[in-house]
Amino acid sequence: MSNSYAQPILRTTDLSEALHVVKRLLDLADLEDLEIDFDGLVFSADVLTPLLELIPHSQWYAAGDTGGSSEKGDDPTAHFPVRFRAFAEEPEVVGPFLDVVGDSLATVRWDFMGWPEAPEVGLGVGGARGAFVTLGVNVRDLDLEEPSAGYTVWVHVKYVEAERAPWLAAQVGLSVIGDLVVAPY
Repeated sequence: MSNSYAQPILRTTDLSEALHVVKRLLDLADLEDLEIDFDGLVFSADVLTPLLELIPHSQWYAAGDTGGSSEKGDDPTAHFPVRFRAFAEEPEVVGPFLDVVGDSLATVRWDFMGWPEAPEVGLGVGGARGAFVTLGVNVRDLDLEEPSAGYTVWVHVKYVEAERAPWLAAQVGLSVIGDLVVAPY
């Protein structure tokens, strides 16, 4: 399976504005089989403990060279910063996740069946590969390497359908604001 390509369409310090854009994008999408994925770089037990309680079957691993992980049964508090991951969650988890994540670097990715037809740019209905919306929290990139105050919204597309990203942005009254990049997963 190949990765999607993502392009940012909004950067803001207003979470409600970012979530409004996400909702408008999701209103365009075929939400059959909707799942939510979470990724975070967590620096303290004050954030990690409630995240592990919120999503008990999540995974974590040491972001440094200590080699600790949930798979090994290690104590995460001995391995900060840790990378937190959870896949295939229900949409109801998004709000509590955003309430808990604090100043950690994080992404929330909505994974769904496909994008609509975009006849203005010569594209038919898009399939599940490349059909995502990601909200970045306190970060400017999808790899959680560029801290930034606020929120970033990305649309994901197939590389061969790159023109779908600016088309999607235009459908919600925005335009792309950065390069098309390979998404990490």
